[in-house]
Amino acid sequence: MPETASDGQKNLPYAGIRVVEFTHMVMGPTCGMVLADLGAEVIKVEPLAGDNTRRLLGSGAGFFPMFNRNKKSIALDLQQPEGREAALRLIATADIVSENFKPGTMKKLGLDYASLSKLNERLIYVSHKGFLPGPYDHRTALDEVVQMMGGLAYMTGRPGDPLRAGASVNDIMGGMFGAIGAMAALAAREKTGKGQEVQAALFENNVFLVAQHMMQFAVTGQPAAPMPGRISAWGIYDVFTVQDGAQVFLAVVSDTQWQLFCDAFGLADLRADHRLDSNNDRVRARSWLLPLLRERLAPRTAAELSALFELHGLPFAPITRPEDLFDDPHLQQTGGLAPLTLPDGRATQVPLLPLTLAGERPGVRLNPPALGEHSRSLLASLGYSEAEVAALVAGAVVAVAQ
Repeated sequence: MPETASDGQKNLPYAGIRVVEFTHMVMGPTCGMVLADLGAEVIKVEPLAGDNTRRLLGSGAGFFPMFNRNKKSIALDLQQPEGREAALRLIATADIVSENFKPGTMKKLGLDYASLSKLNERLIYVSHKGFLPGPYDHRTALDEVVQMMGGLAYMTGRPGDPLRAGASVNDIMGGMFGAIGAMAALAAREKTGKGQEVQAALFENNVFLVAQHMMQFAVTGQPAAPMPGRISAWGIYDVFTVQDGAQVFLAVVSDTQWQLFCDAFGLADLRADHRLDSNNDRVRARSWLLPLLRERLAPRTAAELSALFELHGLPFAPITRPEDLFDDPHLQQTGGLAPLTLPDGRATQVPLLPLTLAGERPGVRLNPPALGEHSRSLLASLGYSEAEVAALVAGAVVAVAQ
């Protein structure tokens, strides 16, 4: 049965909701992580060898610990009848099933929405795919694939040099939309008593991300230029290299900010130059204004520029590497990072959901689980005896944490 809300989660909105997820990589696990962070009991059904992201190197090494916190793990061989039976018994206790396998995989296992909804009409079923149903839905999709075909890589790279964004934006956002769909389906179930299937997809998510550029074309008739080659909407909106080769992003986006900027940096001649009176004037003057500003600001330090911009309420940003964020004073002081134990036992910190509920950030209740960490307890809760569990383990149907 679903867990009873503990003191640490009783105020979270989805406490008492059980999610059974058949997910791997990033998209599906993100959906489960969002629901888990918001209080749901999320049970990750893994193959006996575990989610492949447990073993990824390089840029994938952070996938499992990031997207599988606050979850339980049960390891089942779904190719065996006994494994599917255990999965069905687990699903019978669930409010939500979430999956992100290739089209047709869950149907072959008898775990698709059409099959499961006959057993429980209240079940909500979330499918995460590369494409929503249509001409492309047979294709194998990855975040980078849809960034290339969906215009995002074109917009991110220099002209003629498409470049994927520096994070798994479609996987993560696609999973978030899956979670939003699950939340909507829960609300609908309150009214109708019935569940439904929710679908989210990488390609459609990517199109949503670039929709502003599509609408720019609709409004202006001019194609959007890649970000590095675009005509900026703001006169000053760029990275400046200053003393000792340090870099800082500086922005002046209104006429009031322009006056504050000129006064703060002793640029009386530029403030008096009528060619620079309005933001649009400064945009048209970027070809000569920015080189002039780069020359005048170059002798200053990044810290000095940042301090003056902050003092006068002007937008600025240091150029930060991801690893530097562990020591970010804002994140540290506002509780944006929570303690986490990695699967190998090392301690670290992890960013939380970027929101507060009643003034608090939803935190980490469970560390990323070891493979099959909860297999025994979950099977016992489903009515399996110790002997039956032992037989499943011996028959390589179930894996348990060592």
